[in-house]
Amino acid sequence: MPESQPRTNAASTKDLLHRHGFYTKKQFGQNFLVNDRILQQIADAVQPDEDTVVLEVGPGSGALTVHLAETAKRVVAIEKDESLRPVLADALQGYANVDVTFADCLETNLGELMAPYLDASTKLVFAANLPYYITTPILFQVLESSLPLTRAVVMVQKEVADRMVATPGGKDYGVLSVGIQYRATVKRLFTVPPSAFLPQPGVDSAVVLLDCTVPVDVHVDDEQLFFRVVRAAFSTRRKTLLNALSNGLGKSKDVCREWIVTSGIQPEARAETLSIHQFAELANRFPHA
Repeated sequence: MPESQPRTNAASTKDLLHRHGFYTKKQFGQNFLVNDRILQQIADAVQPDEDTVVLEVGPGSGALTVHLAETAKRVVAIEKDESLRPVLADALQGYANVDVTFADCLETNLGELMAPYLDASTKLVFAANLPYYITTPILFQVLESSLPLTRAVVMVQKEVADRMVATPGGKDYGVLSVGIQYRATVKRLFTVPPSAFLPQPGVDSAVVLLDCTVPVDVHVDDEQLFFRVVRAAFSTRRKTLLNALSNGLGKSKDVCREWIVTSGIQPEARAETLSIHQFAELANRFPHA
């Protein structure tokens, strides 16, 4: 299709929604992407081919779903808003390789949902325009699942993207940075302006790529304990690591001081200066007594 005649724009999306009497709902964080060039850029980042199954959360008006379905083996979409059923049926007519489940992603067993679509030759990719208010829960649900993800391409609020890619020492570095970078190599691809959406949000967005085949080279004995330590360390950002861990984990300062020093870290350091490897060292030397 010529670039002068995009398949998706604000007018075509408005017409699609109007035909089915649909109005966007703030409680679902519905801001539909209507810029065809950006939709194609996201699809290109997903790299769907005849061996790729795409798990898409929040297909909305189906614009990205269509781009993905044109080259993917299959697209499995989860949509929370049941009232989008006729909209998606209209937008996706003719695409036999798309299955839409109407359910709350956070209440869905993703392993069970995706099991029928996966085999030894399948490449599984996660793609989503994530609602701002539940970005982090969905990201961690997908990344912490047993799904054999190869990559994830997500659009999030720009401030969230800043935190996802942040490195130690910066103001944006925190629990989200460590959690994402522990599981994947992360890269910001491009920024998306409010004008690309219908309705327009009040902030910029960004598209982020997570390569799940290249996780960080770090050894953690107990992942649950690792993240417990990370959360405690960042629970009071302006406090020293000693005070944060003592308060967050309920251990005496003397115990925490010895633990931190034994891990090769200064007790006066702050959480935002620690690398993932240093957090791993802390967790692996956790004083259970």
